[in-house]
Amino acid sequence: MMKEFQNLIIEQTPKTPQIDLDLLTGDLIFSGRSIPENAAKVYEPVLNWVTEYILKARPTTDLRLKLEYFNTASILWLAKIFKVLIRINKPDYVLIVHLYLPVDELDEMSDFEDIIDAFSPIEDIVRDAIFSIGIKLHGIDDKGEIIKETLVFI
Repeated sequence: MMKEFQNLIIEQTPKTPQIDLDLLTGDLIFSGRSIPENAAKVYEPVLNWVTEYILKARPTTDLRLKLEYFNTASILWLAKIFKVLIRINKPDYVLIVHLYLPVDELDEMSDFEDIIDAFSPIEDIVRDAIFSIGIKLHGIDDKGEIIKETLVFI
């Protein structure tokens, strides 16, 4: 008997992020630090969940990366997850990747060209996507409050 597909929540530890994947809202939230000793143990269940999610994705999927710090292994797993998400097979659907960074870093990306240059590696991955992909940059202050936002569609 197949078990019912449901939300996935992985509690935060000092070395792993809080992961909250919500099937009904399409919110996929990663927050905290991601420096696990065994990244596969943390991210493989997420990759499996996302692989099933894309078959019944919401019209808008919000991938929220509120990671304060992450290691190379985490980035490799997040890239795998992103590559699965761009296989959503509905032309009128949207994936918005939310990135949270200190407002001074956001201010340094002063014009549209800087923002596009920062995300050019993503462009190669998303070239064959059949739906819209946006990147929303959130400038945050020392308390984590959002004080500036920019949205870019690629």
